Amino acid sequence: MEPAASPHRKIIHIDMDAFYASVEQRDNPDYQGKPIAVGGLPEGRGGVVATASYEARKFGIRSAMPSKKALQLCPEVIFVRPRFAVYKEVSQKIREIFRRYTDLIEPLSLDEAYLDVTEDKQNIGSAIEIAKQIKQAIKDELQLSASAGISINKFVAKIASDINKPDGLTFIGPSTIESFMEKLAVEKFFGVGKVTANKMKKMGLHTGADLKRLPENEMVKHFGKAGRFYYLIARGIDDREVQPNRETKSIGAEDTFAYDLTEIDEMNAELDKISQTVANRLQHYQLKGRTITLKIKYSDFKQITRNYSATEPVGDLETIKETAKKLLLTTSPENKRIRLLGVTLSNFGEIASKQKSKDHPNQLQLF
Repeated sequence: MEPAASPHRKIIHIDMDAFYASVEQRDNPDYQGKPIAVGGLPEGRGGVVATASYEARKFGIRSAMPSKKALQLCPEVIFVRPRFAVYKEVSQKIREIFRRYTDLIEPLSLDEAYLDVTEDKQNIGSAIEIAKQIKQAIKDELQLSASAGISINKFVAKIASDINKPDGLTFIGPSTIESFMEKLAVEKFFGVGKVTANKMKKMGLHTGADLKRLPENEMVKHFGKAGRFYYLIARGIDDREVQPNRETKSIGAEDTFAYDLTEIDEMNAELDKISQTVANRLQHYQLKGRTITLKIKYSDFKQITRNYSATEPVGDLETIKETAKKLLLTTSPENKRIRLLGVTLSNFGEIASKQKSKDHPNQLQLF
C-alpha cells in the first residue's frame, strides 16, 4: 500500500533536450538547423556519438552509436568535439534557475535533475506552473529548451519528461498513474535494461499490466532484489525522496583514445594526464580517498578493473599516478591493445560525509 505522504509530494523531472548538441548549435550559428553529432570523429578507428541534434536523430543517429555508423546514416552530419567545461558551466546556470524555486534538487547528470517543489520558495503552489516558469527561464536566459515531467514521485516524473520531447511538459496525476503504468511497455520502465526487458518478454511480460499479474514473491524469484522494485513501480509506487546532498562516492576521470595504445610508455603518459585531472578534482572538492581503481578497456571492448586500498587517505598526484602505473603492470599490458584508461578514487569515509555540498552532488565522474 502506498505511503500516505507520497500523494502530497510534487516532483518535477527536468531533462534538457539534446543538451550537448543544443549548446553547440546555440554557440555556432553555422550548426543551427543542421544534423550534428557531438562526440568522437569517425576517422581512424572512429569514436562514439555522445549526443545528436534532433535534425540528426531523424536519420536514426543516437547516443552511443559509433561515429562511422552515424556517418553512413547521414553523410551530411557534422561531427563536433565535446566541450565539457562549457556544458558544466551551462549546467550550473540551469541549477541556479532551479534554486529560485527549491533547494531540494537531485542532479542525475549535467542535463537532468529531480526537483521536489512540494513547498516552493515562491509559494506558487502549482508544480505545473513552476515547471512552466523553469522551462521559460531556461529558454529566455540560456536559449535552450528543456522537457519537464510532473508527478507525485520520481519514477513517474522521469517517464513523463520523456513523453513529449523536445520542449515537452507532461503531468501525470495521482488518479491516472496506475492506468498509465499498465499501458507502458516494459522497456520504457526506468531501470529495466535491454537484457531484463528481453527476459520479461520471454516470460510473456510486455507491459505494466502484465507485470502486475505476478505476485511480489514471483517477481523477486525471477529478478532478485530488483523484483520488488519492479513490483512497486508497475503500480506507480515510488517513495524515494529527492536527495539534494548525496555523498560523493567516487571521483574519477577516463579517456578513450583516437587509436589503440600498444606501448607501455604511451599508456603511462596517458595515465599521467588522467591522474592529473583526478588530482585537480580531488583538490577542488577537498577530498582524499583510500581506494585507487584503474579501469582498462581493450580494443575488443573487454573491460577490467584493478584496485589498491591504502592504509591512509591519499589525494596527491604522485601517489595516484604511480599507483595507477603499478596497477597497469599487474595486467601484463605488453602487446595488448588498449582503447580506454580510467582512474578513480573512492572510499572517502568520514571525509566525504563532511563534504555534502548541494552545489556539487555526486555526478563528478561525468566531468
